[in-house]
Amino acid sequence: MEHWRPKVEKEQKESEQKEGEEKEGEQKEEEPAPSDSAEDESTWWEESFGGNTDTKPKGPESVGLDITFPGYEHVYGIPEHAGPLSLKQTRGASGHYDQPYRLYNSDVFEYIMDSPMTLYGAIPLMQAHRKDSTVGVFWLNAAETWIDIMKTKTSSNPLSLGIGGTTDTQTHWFSESGLLDVFVFLGPKPKDIIQDYSELTGYSQLPQHFALGFHQCRWNYVTDEDVKDVDRKFDKSKMPYDVIWLDIEYTEGKKYFTWDKDNFPDPIGMQKQLDSHGRKLVIIIDPHIKNEANYPVVDTLKSQNLGINNKENNIFEGWCWPGSSYWIDAFNPAALAWWKSLFAYANFPGTTTNTFLWNDMNEPSVFNGPETTMPKDNLHFGNWEHRDVHNVNGLTFVNATYEALLARDDPKHPRRPFVLTRSFYAGSQRQGAMWTGDNLASWDHLEASIPMILNQNIAGFSFSGADVGGFFGNPSKELQTRWFQAGAFYPFFRAHAHIDSRRREPYLEASGFVEPITKALRLRYSLLPAWYTSFHTAHTTGEPVMRPMWYVHPSDEAGFAIDDQFYVGDTGLLVKPVLKEGVTSVDVYLPPNTNAPYYDYFTFETYTGNGKAVTLDAPLQGHTPVLMQGGHILSRKERPRKSSALMRFDPYTVVVALDNDGKADGVLYIDDGESFEYQKGAYIHRRFRFSSAASPADGSKEDSNPYLISDNLYSAPTKQTTAFLKTMKDVRVEKIIIVGAPKEWEGKKEVK
Repeated sequence: MEHWRPKVEKEQKESEQKEGEEKEGEQKEEEPAPSDSAEDESTWWEESFGGNTDTKPKGPESVGLDITFPGYEHVYGIPEHAGPLSLKQTRGASGHYDQPYRLYNSDVFEYIMDSPMTLYGAIPLMQAHRKDSTVGVFWLNAAETWIDIMKTKTSSNPLSLGIGGTTDTQTHWFSESGLLDVFVFLGPKPKDIIQDYSELTGYSQLPQHFALGFHQCRWNYVTDEDVKDVDRKFDKSKMPYDVIWLDIEYTEGKKYFTWDKDNFPDPIGMQKQLDSHGRKLVIIIDPHIKNEANYPVVDTLKSQNLGINNKENNIFEGWCWPGSSYWIDAFNPAALAWWKSLFAYANFPGTTTNTFLWNDMNEPSVFNGPETTMPKDNLHFGNWEHRDVHNVNGLTFVNATYEALLARDDPKHPRRPFVLTRSFYAGSQRQGAMWTGDNLASWDHLEASIPMILNQNIAGFSFSGADVGGFFGNPSKELQTRWFQAGAFYPFFRAHAHIDSRRREPYLEASGFVEPITKALRLRYSLLPAWYTSFHTAHTTGEPVMRPMWYVHPSDEAGFAIDDQFYVGDTGLLVKPVLKEGVTSVDVYLPPNTNAPYYDYFTFETYTGNGKAVTLDAPLQGHTPVLMQGGHILSRKERPRKSSALMRFDPYTVVVALDNDGKADGVLYIDDGESFEYQKGAYIHRRFRFSSAASPADGSKEDSNPYLISDNLYSAPTKQTTAFLKTMKDVRVEKIIIVGAPKEWEGKKEVK
């Protein structure tokens, strides 16, 4: 560990001659070659890269630590990378990476697959897992960070020939600057790690209910009439969706907090049409502010010194989408107060309570900067060098936007903000959603999306997704369909496309493809009660919404490296999307010793978990392969609607999947889906328990009759509880489906 090394100028000894000078009669001696062990000081005090020079005013500084996980073969986490869930070794052997995992938030164009290269966000949390034991390490440092991973196998004794040995995982962490600040979590269960980590960094936001529906986006919808036309065609096609998005072209000359008056002359009218069906609008606002005369936003930024400065402590000018730009310094309290004011409805005409936000390019992306980002010797408020805070920069900007959305509403009736971010750090889960950035319309990017989102979830950031269909390029009809079928099980479900790609709203697909996409959308909407309940669990415990096999079955070693199938929260739903071209069936691995069968979600066919894979048909025109694990109860809504808002008072269907003992339990959480009143008790939280033949809950006597019990999970009702229950008094459970019912029920119309 080294900090603030002073530069010592080497003095020339008097006996030394200047180059080329020799005493008369003497021959110049050859200088000895530099020793291999001599330190190379060429980049200690200054370093040039890509036409930029980093002055390194504090000289060479770094922190590093070796951390070993004895007996742990699998390590996970440290997103964001496009690689497998179980992290690879980084020392260049066959099948390994030849460089460390890097955490340095960057705007990466068409990122490559199976690589430790840095991407848009950084969460320096690593979990190590072995049978029935999980531990974790959180490296709290926002500077550029690298993590090496090596594994060694040790034998139990010299004569064992490796049989019965264990694998140790050695990791080496090093950051360019900052403090050595490390948190160790001892588990022993996976949920213990994520709960402790969430207690430290914050729990996932409980999003507004609409945010769990489908989001339709492209760069760009070109006019307000274009937006309204897309909205009408979704309705005509009977496809549900909740949000339409506008990329940067809605602005006047890429100046944020403005509207293009020619193409979007009536943004209020546009949003009124969306609101008529409970739909929302999301617009993009990035941290770069266009440097143009007579633009009030940039005038204030400059005159009040609210921007990030260069190494000379003058405002930093760089290049991004608008051309010459400045960047808001979200570390500056005065800048945060100013940013809040910009979002007030009176200051941003054309926005409504229906308008929400997308923060992109917040790594920050600087087109003419080193590695397409900001010089490390730039200066933030308090004279903090950018190198020290780079990875947390995106978080601070999203936090500013989150607080601005809160401030624009009546403080007596605040609503939960929705903000999507590309760049993130530990703690960003408190503020909204993320997506995996500028992916490609290719099968390998679809396949990579599952482990990438799983890693986000086990790192505490559940509200995550990938651009359905791929951002760059044009997906084939098969790929587009399969991506919708997979994306319907992303926690954040959005389709997005590049400006040069074809229009690919789902209703434009040909016959034979539009039908399975519609099925995928409706499946997502029918399961929104289960999704919302899972997000509430993440909000209160930190547990992930999308869970890998090792998290749910920590004793099953065969599942520790599986990253192409996953569970949805506590629902018992096991999902295995089709991720490869031309495939019409999938093999789903079922762990042993679960005391529960698995049921096909659509046909109720029964499968046994025996530590082997079962094959499920997955025709393109069908559904995403989904199994229900016995022992779980989930709730859904079966009436197709245009948006989630129109489903609010629809009745529920309760699906009970029995285990081998004829039992099951599950939870349902409901609130108003938009306000913070749930914090005052305005919610319904119920636990369902079913037994086909068991003792009553009070244990009073044996009873062979089946029963279904529903219990309240809140301790004491408040006046807000009473008021909310009145709004829900007409909502009912209209149907109960028992899957795996006892054979003796066969042929009966009712059981008692």
